[in-house]
Amino acid sequence: MPRSFLALALALAVLFLPGGTAMAFTLESPAFADGAGIPVRYTCEGEDVSPPLRWSDPPAGTRAFALVVDDPDAPDPRAPRVVWVHWVLYDLPAEVRGLAEDADRRGLPPGTRRGRNDWGDPAWGGPCPPVGRHRYFFRLYALDAPLGDLGTPDRAALERAMEGHVLGEAVLMGTYAKKRSR
Repeated sequence: MPRSFLALALALAVLFLPGGTAMAFTLESPAFADGAGIPVRYTCEGEDVSPPLRWSDPPAGTRAFALVVDDPDAPDPRAPRVVWVHWVLYDLPAEVRGLAEDADRRGLPPGTRRGRNDWGDPAWGGPCPPVGRHRYFFRLYALDAPLGDLGTPDRAALERAMEGHVLGEAVLMGTYAKKRSR
């Protein structure tokens, strides 16, 4: 094996094994595994409450978080035309490591600000695909500073405000297909 390959392998082992100096920024939910189906409870066919989320190991220097949940498969995964936004939160405090189930009604962490989803609502809007199995991406951004009051920004406005402030991103993806037609 070439020495450069061995050196790279050793460096990665030091960084990412227990006792190393860096860990991966991760996002997960106790309600569903990454890549698995989202339970009906969190969708328009259930109680339409936000799932519980938790995260760990944000990058050094993180002073706030932002969360965007979207569906890139709208309206039909066989012919997607838009990325549909389901939830926008920002200025989650740096010390926070999760959100409770039904966070909109149970209470967001103090200082958290809401954006606007594609229904024009600042609250969670659960999966409700018109056809097929869709993917839902929960994207948590670690920021080097809180963004301050942006009003109720949509995703595009939030992304503009985050430019130059993103230290890292953790992603969780779940899927959903309607069980019955409405």
